[in-house]
Amino acid sequence: MAATSSISNLGRVGDESNEPASLDELYNINIVPSELFLKFRKQIESFRVGVNLELYNFPANEYQAKFVLKPISSDRRWKFIYEPLHGDIRLLSKKIPLTKYLNLQVGIGHSFHLNATGWKWKLSTCLGGDGVSQIRNKTSIGLCQGVDLRIGWRAEYILPEIHGEVGTGEPMFNMNYGRLHASIDRLEAIVTH
Repeated sequence: MAATSSISNLGRVGDESNEPASLDELYNINIVPSELFLKFRKQIESFRVGVNLELYNFPANEYQAKFVLKPISSDRRWKFIYEPLHGDIRLLSKKIPLTKYLNLQVGIGHSFHLNATGWKWKLSTCLGGDGVSQIRNKTSIGLCQGVDLRIGWRAEYILPEIHGEVGTGEPMFNMNYGRLHASIDRLEAIVTH
């Protein structure tokens, strides 16, 4: 969220003067992740059991622990999540592709603290943004046998634009240099036994 507002508040280059903005204003890369995950996984017959320890660093320090159970098969259709600190259980479907870039996920859950049961759905995509093009992705790196590092990253950008006018008093040739804000949002260490 903060990254989107910082890009949109930068304004357009060349509106007040024809001088380009500094590189610091045009390109910003943040390599400090706001989410740190440590995941332990073990295969038991045809299921994967996992324990996730999650630390959310921004905007406030928050800690979560999750127990995850899901089938290992390639066509797995569900996963079960239990959060002992919040007293929540959830049964989620896998992400169902609706188009090449749009996915749907549905689930049902119960909160023991609130004594409430409900269901939810989520449409997600790796592309999007409010007036700003955005890409979100995860990259996995195998460190050694049974230990993987997964990096969740995001890039928000406005492509450069060349424009001009004739006979209106505006410059015949002008250029907006575009913007790029890239950040590492999540860092996950995954230990598989």
